[in-house]
Amino acid sequence: MSTGKDFYKVLGVSEKASADEIKKAYRGLAKRYHPDANPDDEAAHERFKEVGEAYGVLSDAEKRKKYDQMRRFGAFTGAGRSGGRPSSGSAGPGAGGSFSFDDLSNFGGLGDIFSSIFDRGGRQGPTPGAQGPKRKGRRKGSDVEYVVDISFEKAALGGKVTINVPITEECATCGGSGAKPGTDLRVCTECSGSGTVSFGQQGFAVNRPCPACVGRGMIPDSPCASCAGRGQVRQERRISVNVPSGTEDGQKMRLTGQGERSTSGGAPGDLLLTFRVKEHRFFRRKGLDIHARVPINIVQAALGSKIKVRTIHGNRVVLRIPPGTQTGTKFRVRGQGIEKAERRGDQIVEVDVQVPEELSAEERDAMEKFADTVGLRH
Repeated sequence: MSTGKDFYKVLGVSEKASADEIKKAYRGLAKRYHPDANPDDEAAHERFKEVGEAYGVLSDAEKRKKYDQMRRFGAFTGAGRSGGRPSSGSAGPGAGGSFSFDDLSNFGGLGDIFSSIFDRGGRQGPTPGAQGPKRKGRRKGSDVEYVVDISFEKAALGGKVTINVPITEECATCGGSGAKPGTDLRVCTECSGSGTVSFGQQGFAVNRPCPACVGRGMIPDSPCASCAGRGQVRQERRISVNVPSGTEDGQKMRLTGQGERSTSGGAPGDLLLTFRVKEHRFFRRKGLDIHARVPINIVQAALGSKIKVRTIHGNRVVLRIPPGTQTGTKFRVRGQGIEKAERRGDQIVEVDVQVPEELSAEERDAMEKFADTVGLRH
C-alpha cells in the first residue's frame, strides 16, 4: 500500500512544527478518525492507524531526528541525494518491488536508522532472504489518562477513593476473537493471516497492524453482536485508588498494568491519574500547614476570650485570645496540619474582628458610655 505522503503530511503539519503543534494535530485527527466514533468506516480505521504511526515517530525527539535524516537522504522520494545512482545491472532502493531495510546496506548504516525508527526487530515480519524467522513483537497496551476529583480533606489526610474509568476491554461474549459464539474464524484476505500490512511510500515500506482484522490475522464469519466483530468493547472499569496523605492539586500517580490491554499479547498499559483537589469553604493549604480564618466580636478582641476552633482532623482545639487582639492576628496550633513523610505541619488561625452592623438600644447605650469613658465623644 502506498500513500504518497510522509508523516508530516499525514498529520498536516510543517516539518518545522513544534512538539505541541504535532500533539495538537494528532489529537484532533485521532478524535476524528477513532474507531469508536466510526464503527463501520474501514477508511477511518485505516486513517486512524496511519495517524497513530506518524505521531509515534514525530512525537519522539530521537526518532524524529533520525526520520528527518532519512528524508534528507531522499528515502521518501525514491532516490538518495548523497548515495549516487545505482550502477548498471543492479537495482537501487525502490527500483521495482518493495523496499527492504537490507537495501540500505550501501548507505552507510542508514538501514539501522530505519530499523530504530520503526522498531523493526519488534514489529516487522520476516524479510525475504533473511536467515531464520523473526518473532512478531508483543507491544505494550496503551496508557490511559484520567482526572480524579477528590475533597480537600481526602487530599490532606489520605484514604481510598473509588473511580470508574472508561477503558477498552476484551469482549467477554466472544473472548476477544470478534466472532459470534459457536461460529468460525477465517484467515484475513487483506493481510493473508499475518496480522500486518505493508505501509509504503514510493518503494519504501514498513509493516503495521492490519486494519481489516485489527492485527489478529483472522476475521469472523459471523461477527459478535456485543462488540460488532472488533473483539473489544468500551466500558467502565471500577478501580479503588489509595490517595496518599498530603496529595497536592495536579499531583500525578501511575498505576502499572491498569491501562488498555495489548492486542498482541504484550503487557497492558498503565493508568495515569491526575488529582484535582476541590476547594474548602473554611480551610486553605500552604505546604503542610492548614490555614483558617475565624471571626470574633469586638468584646472578645478587646477583653480577651477563649474560642474553640475545628481542625482538619475533625477535632476542636481551645484557642486563647489575649486582650487587645487586632484583626489579622495569627495564632499557630502545633501539630494540627498535614502529615507527610514523617513531617507534620501546623494549623494557622487568623482572627477577623467583626463590628456589628446594628445595635440594640441597650448595646448602643453601653457603647456610648464606653466612648465617654475613653474620651472618644466630644
